[in-house]
Amino acid sequence: MSSSRLPPSGDEPVGGWSLEDAAAEQRSPTEGGDRAAEQRSPTERGDRAGRAADPLAPKPRPRRPKKEPPPVERRPGPAGHALVVVVVALLASLFLNAPGLHKSSHSLEDGWQRDVALAVTGPLDSVSHALLLDRPRAAVKAALGRSADDTIDTDVALPASGPATTTPTSGTPVRKVFTREKQLRLWVAGDSLVVVPAESIVRAAGASPVIEPVGGIDGRVATGLERPDVFNWFRHIPRRLRELRPGVVVLGFGGNDDHGYMTGLPEGVTIDGFDTPSWRREYGRRAGGLMDAAARAGVFVVWIGLPITRDQEQTRRFDAINAVVAAQARKRPGRALYVDTYTTFASNTGGFTEYLEDTSGRLIKVRAADGVHFERAGGDMIAREVLRQLNRVFDLTSWRKRVAGQAAA
Repeated sequence: MSSSRLPPSGDEPVGGWSLEDAAAEQRSPTEGGDRAAEQRSPTERGDRAGRAADPLAPKPRPRRPKKEPPPVERRPGPAGHALVVVVVALLASLFLNAPGLHKSSHSLEDGWQRDVALAVTGPLDSVSHALLLDRPRAAVKAALGRSADDTIDTDVALPASGPATTTPTSGTPVRKVFTREKQLRLWVAGDSLVVVPAESIVRAAGASPVIEPVGGIDGRVATGLERPDVFNWFRHIPRRLRELRPGVVVLGFGGNDDHGYMTGLPEGVTIDGFDTPSWRREYGRRAGGLMDAAARAGVFVVWIGLPITRDQEQTRRFDAINAVVAAQARKRPGRALYVDTYTTFASNTGGFTEYLEDTSGRLIKVRAADGVHFERAGGDMIAREVLRQLNRVFDLTSWRKRVAGQAAA
């Protein structure tokens, strides 16, 4: 049975030949050449025209593709090199900072850790000094005005004799008068517990026309009277009294002195624990000695006692320190006084509290969150008490009457 085939349509190729091919064949050669020439760039047209005109002209050499430089192969350095660099850097740091490390070791609590640290840092400090590697650190300290930072000074330099005996006088003692022309110079120094009260004292004193704060606030963290190797107040205070020439110095120490270890002990003296008879004698000698050093310079001492704290055991230790200092102040009437802060900051039940009522009955935060230091409101309370006590010792208010009289005249 034969199959019938439809004739090819006009759009289908017949024998590989299509209507488009026929149409292209019917176009003139000139028309096709012009269109091809239009598709070529002007440079190509010029080159081909030149070659057609001069068949002997040399053909242009094909351009060679640019070769990309081979990638640089980075080989990781040996781990041993990095280790050597780290070790060298650590050794350099140890030798450059050997004086500070040795002093820090000397300041540790008595025990095997301190012994080991001194055994390591002592020779390190000696080698650093011999090789002059400690010079850069010394130069930086000198530029900052802290040349004595790395000096281990345990000498408790105090007046040889105790407090001078005072002859009782009849009647009310005459208070020294201060005016705008003759102001009472006041300096504050101590450990970190004195800083916030000192700021309040300086603000209040600065508002008075007859009190002149001098020397800024000399509060030093982690210092005290037990460890002159950390910071030697027994040298610092007499020197600053000579430089500043204050009439009053407000001191606050003891926050870091509740330990059973002291440096700078006299020859043959030992301490057998905190708040023992030997400890009380030596701490009293140091606190009283500072009062005597100030008295010899003609400076009155106000000693701020330690407050009640959140830690009951710490409060008990602070009470022991307060008892020693208060007893030393009582031995020096007219030259020193002790300001109690324990009862000032105790709650109605006698315990610790962060908040107290002000004069209007409003609760104010007077203690810091650590349960030891003061907030500004607490510092203001201490400042008011200090100035109240100074008004009892000196005449700081009669100038107002003279000013009022002159204004009335």
